[in-house]
Amino acid sequence: HHSSNMAESETLESVTEHERILQEIESTDTACVGPTLRSVYDDQPNAHKRFMEKLDARIRNHDREIEKMCNFHHQGFVDAITELLKVRADAEKLMVTAQMEEVIRCRVQQRNMVTTVEKLQLCIPGEDDATTYYAALKTMEQLQNIYIPRVSQYRFCQIMAENLPKLREEIKEISMSDLKDFLESIRKHSDKIGQTAMKQAQQHRTFNSAVQKQASVGLAKPLYSLDSRIGIRQNELAAEERGDEDDADDEVLTAPDLVDFSPVYRCLHIYSVLGDRETFENYYRKQRKKQARLVLQPQSSMHETVEGYRKYFNQIVGFFVVEDHILHATQGLVTRAFTDELWNMALSKIIAVLRTHSSYCNDPDLVLELKNLIVIFADTLQVYGFPVNRLFDLLFEIRDQYNETLLKKWALVFRDIFEQDNYSPIPVESEEEYKSVISRFPFHDAEIEKQPFPKKLPMSQSVPQIYTQVKEFIYASLKFSESLHRSSTEIDDMLRKSTNLLLTRTLSSCLQNLIKKPHIGLTELVQIIINTTHLEQACRYLEDFITNITNVSPETIHTTRLYGLSTFKDARHAAEGEIYTKLNQKIDEFIQLADYEWSMSESDGRASGYLMDLINFLRSTFQVFTHLPGKVAQTACMSACKHLSTSLMQMLLDNELKQISMGAIQQFNLDVIQCELFASSEPVPGFQGDTLQLAFIDLRQLLDLFMVWDWSTYLADYGQPNSKYLRVNPSTALALLEKMKDTSKKNNIFSQFRKNDRDKQKLIETVVKQLRSLVNGMSQHP
Repeated sequence: HHSSNMAESETLESVTEHERILQEIESTDTACVGPTLRSVYDDQPNAHKRFMEKLDARIRNHDREIEKMCNFHHQGFVDAITELLKVRADAEKLMVTAQMEEVIRCRVQQRNMVTTVEKLQLCIPGEDDATTYYAALKTMEQLQNIYIPRVSQYRFCQIMAENLPKLREEIKEISMSDLKDFLESIRKHSDKIGQTAMKQAQQHRTFNSAVQKQASVGLAKPLYSLDSRIGIRQNELAAEERGDEDDADDEVLTAPDLVDFSPVYRCLHIYSVLGDRETFENYYRKQRKKQARLVLQPQSSMHETVEGYRKYFNQIVGFFVVEDHILHATQGLVTRAFTDELWNMALSKIIAVLRTHSSYCNDPDLVLELKNLIVIFADTLQVYGFPVNRLFDLLFEIRDQYNETLLKKWALVFRDIFEQDNYSPIPVESEEEYKSVISRFPFHDAEIEKQPFPKKLPMSQSVPQIYTQVKEFIYASLKFSESLHRSSTEIDDMLRKSTNLLLTRTLSSCLQNLIKKPHIGLTELVQIIINTTHLEQACRYLEDFITNITNVSPETIHTTRLYGLSTFKDARHAAEGEIYTKLNQKIDEFIQLADYEWSMSESDGRASGYLMDLINFLRSTFQVFTHLPGKVAQTACMSACKHLSTSLMQMLLDNELKQISMGAIQQFNLDVIQCELFASSEPVPGFQGDTLQLAFIDLRQLLDLFMVWDWSTYLADYGQPNSKYLRVNPSTALALLEKMKDTSKKNNIFSQFRKNDRDKQKLIETVVKQLRSLVNGMSQHP
């Protein structure tokens, strides 16, 4: 019984355990079934059989349950399958629609991103898109101040905010690089800008009168104007004025036509936006000052050609036209004070340069071209409001330089004329030749006009040539005075002053040099005196010539007179002096040929050969002098006779000459007689009585005293105003007597005295003593 109970209880336990296992199998994941099943085998033997039975029973039970369920739901299942088959097509459609929506959403997102990138890209200027710098900075400012703060939570916004300062610096650097390129560009183009501006200023001078006539245009405006329409309008007027069709088509170029100024404007805006405008202004001004100094530095050979000066002026004008444009086109990048300061610095440098370079120039044509360039240069800059008075003052200095070069040039012209002159009166064979001469030189002489052809005009060929050249000089001098904005009175004054310099300095110097030239003989000197007389008379015609040019009456208070008169008077005096000198030199040459035998016992009975030659020379010379003004011929003749007389006296009293015989005295007397005969023959008309013979009076009285041996009379009358030997100085008589006394010891000069009366020798001694006492008395009582 007990064992049966045990068996029952065990059976119940195993049944319960199996039930738990089955439940566990039903509810557990198949992967975990292994350990559950193993527990079946761990129990009592044969327990698994009972479990298998239990399992089979549970399976059958489940199969019945399923079958019941299937039977119950079969129709619903069939209906459901039918429904599913219908829905499948719609499900596929739905799936496609969902995918499409996803794609669209992605595409919109992508498009938004691209747009954002593009918009942001616009804010960042590209390397080659310089025009957007300013806009970019404005956008960056908006981004920084308005938009980025709204979306600052996004990381890309923070990155953007960090990069903005770098971008600003990049923009600054790029715009500064553009400015440097611009500065280099205007340096290269300033020549062309200046050339255009000066060309237009020159045209403006040509048709200024036409502009004034046009009421519509009003006052003359800058031709090189920022408003190019004005320039074009004026250019058309110029074309009308000159009837020049081609020029009407030339559009007047302005500074912006030749150079792109946009980099300056951009750079200025950018620096202004970045709050750094002052840095930019300082940089620009400093660079332009540097460029100004470079522009003002001339080429060392500038003075050699007009092109050198033209290029120099073009560059300076170009520089200041650009500055003027910058002044008016930008607000305060440069100020009027800055451009004025630059101009004043430039003006001082320009004046110094021109002063130096013009002084190297010896060609008046080049100086004249320089003057014309300076006038256009000044007029061009004046149009832009730059003061140019100092340039016109400089032109006055250069005018003096120009006149100096003219004077040098004309000195050569005069020299050539004088060298080629034959110094003979101008022969005229016919009325035509006569008219030809007087058309070039104002000559009027009633006597000569009455003479038949062929005839001679008193002056030589240099006279009309010199007169013509003085007029040419006046024209040349006038060329410089044109366009100097001076009154006709000032121009008249300039012309007269420069002509005076030509006459008193250049022509005068040429004449003085000519007179001193060795090849100019007495005949030439006579002709020069005649020539200067005629030139002097022509001076008043030169006065009229200047008056006709300037229309300034010579009666005006301030009118400078021509000093030509003094030039020709001085030249004439010099020529006269030279005539006297040359005559004396000729007399000396003849005297040197004298060969007296001072110990001769008696004279040859006729005058010496050298003296007769000398007198013949004087006679022929004085015949040429008939053309001279009377006083000159008389003075020359008197001067020659006095010099001859003095020379002969010096010969007698020469210290080297120790002995003179009475025979020599007699020979000498014959020669002096010939001189007196010549003097009394009136070699030159106009002498009163024996005026000319008086030149030889000292010699005559001395020789008479010795020839007559009239010592008693001499000594008795000495000091009396009516003495026969008034002109004989005791010292002269003593000197000659000493020469004769010495010889008495050696030869027979005084033999005649000894024969008659040996006491006469004692007489000489007595005379000598008395003469010595007279000489001593003179020295004590001068």
